[in-house]
Amino acid sequence: MNADFFSWERFADVFPKVLVKLPVTFEIVLMATVIGLCLGTILAMIRIKKIPVLNQIAFLMISFFRGTPALVQMFIVYYGTPLLFRSVFGIDLSGADKLLFVFITFGLNQSGYMAEQIRAAILSVPEGQTEAAYAVGLTGWQTFRRIVFPQALKVAIPGLETMFVTLFQDTALAYMIGVADMMGKVKLIAASTRHSMEGYVGVAIIFAVISLLLEEIFTVVNRRMAHERKASI
Repeated sequence: MNADFFSWERFADVFPKVLVKLPVTFEIVLMATVIGLCLGTILAMIRIKKIPVLNQIAFLMISFFRGTPALVQMFIVYYGTPLLFRSVFGIDLSGADKLLFVFITFGLNQSGYMAEQIRAAILSVPEGQTEAAYAVGLTGWQTFRRIVFPQALKVAIPGLETMFVTLFQDTALAYMIGVADMMGKVKLIAASTRHSMEGYVGVAIIFAVISLLLEEIFTVVNRRMAHERKASI
């Protein structure tokens, strides 16, 4: 193999430098998941309850987050949020950590997908079961916690698996606004050495391995839940 194109020696040198930035990627995934799950649940409940005005707003938000590329959303958040806060609140966000904008971007992006996944999962529970729960004296919260949530979770897990893996892979876009994640590290190394292929191969290997591990974890969870479902019948 042409050493100018790819070198295993350079790969061995670059790979640990790229791998050390993996915690940044995990941090983005964690924060985006928390934001997306909280906001997505709120949007889903608004859609289920069909609250006037809020239902239309929720529909537009979900459509926007699902219908536009994450990269476009990140640029809107990164450049638009500081302008909004400066013009409306007089707050200067020019010195804010770039990771904050990444958290917001992927959190909002995930909320659109999670909202529809949560809504579909909740609506999949037969209405007769909730009516029966109310009939025996359960409150709304007790009905949700004991009847709706366990069944909805089983329906939602496969869809959440796909969203989680996709989110993990999409975090590679964070370097576009200067975040020093794995891709950002590769760009810095490429700028100083003029060799980038080793770094890109390293990132591809890391993403592939982690994605496979995540898929395997969700597969185990699905099998266990399916086994519990059969055992309860």
